[in-house]
Amino acid sequence: MSPLGDSESNVLRVDCSKAEVKDVGSLTTTTSSPLVYVIDDDASLLRALRRLLAAGGFRVCTFSSAEDFLESATMTPACLVLDVHLGGLSGLDLQEHLLASGRKIPVVFITAHDDATTRERAQRAGAVDYLRKPFNDELLIAGIQRALDTD
Repeated sequence: MSPLGDSESNVLRVDCSKAEVKDVGSLTTTTSSPLVYVIDDDASLLRALRRLLAAGGFRVCTFSSAEDFLESATMTPACLVLDVHLGGLSGLDLQEHLLASGRKIPVVFITAHDDATTRERAQRAGAVDYLRKPFNDELLIAGIQRALDTD
């Protein structure tokens, strides 16, 4: 049994350094499935979102910090699901850094600490969606779909 439980055995396995499918278990997903990177410092939320998005047909790579993403991610994802408040570099700072370096990646922001100033900053930076935790799974999937449509 994996540390994440039996349901984890059906989660799409992706080599995040290459973003290639390694093992799809019982899922029928191809490498042409959209690649979504999720960055959040909550390990349990990362596991849950990895399962949710993989079940929805996405290839998923997760990172626990913006710094891990910047150091490890070699492929450009179709979409980022990005926590606003991370330890170290914030999600908003990461998005601004990506834009300044010419990497325009559609972003769905998620946050547990919502305020008008943060919402406005995310919108100015071009966020496709902005969801408050806890959010509905369908709202997240819809936000990701909108992000993919803007690509």
